[in-house]
Amino acid sequence: MEKEPILGEYEATIDSKGRFLLPVGFKKQLGDDESAKFVVNRGFEGCLCLYTLQNWELVSRKVVALNDFDPRKRAFKRMFLNGATYVSPDTAGRLLLPANLKAHAGLEKDIVLLSTVNKIEIWDSVKYKQLFDAISMEDLSDLGNELLGGSADDLIIDDL
Repeated sequence: MEKEPILGEYEATIDSKGRFLLPVGFKKQLGDDESAKFVVNRGFEGCLCLYTLQNWELVSRKVVALNDFDPRKRAFKRMFLNGATYVSPDTAGRLLLPANLKAHAGLEKDIVLLSTVNKIEIWDSVKYKQLFDAISMEDLSDLGNELLGGSADDLIIDDL
């Protein structure tokens, strides 16, 4: 049986040591096995990405398989894997963000964690709000139509 996708958006706070509590809503979806160890790395647009080990393995397998003789693929591999770090909850259930990754994403105190189905993005709350303020609902609708196209009758749910 296929695992349900991770869903949700939650606010959290980073303490002075760079730790945060994984929201209960995510913990419930992940279960004990998947919430015992993660990989965190640099995301796109200035966020961090938190992967379960299972999802990291799927993504990293594709990245590692890229042709090292192609300079663009080699650069992507280097940049994508740069800083990727295993993290596990401490006894209080907090995850420690490595200082270099925290600095990369500009994370200070207030953060937003949101699911993108196979990973959890970690955003500075101000940057996250700016990201959404920059896109109008009309633009989002147009993009949805462009990517998913046609009428609802044309969508084949199995392909999503």
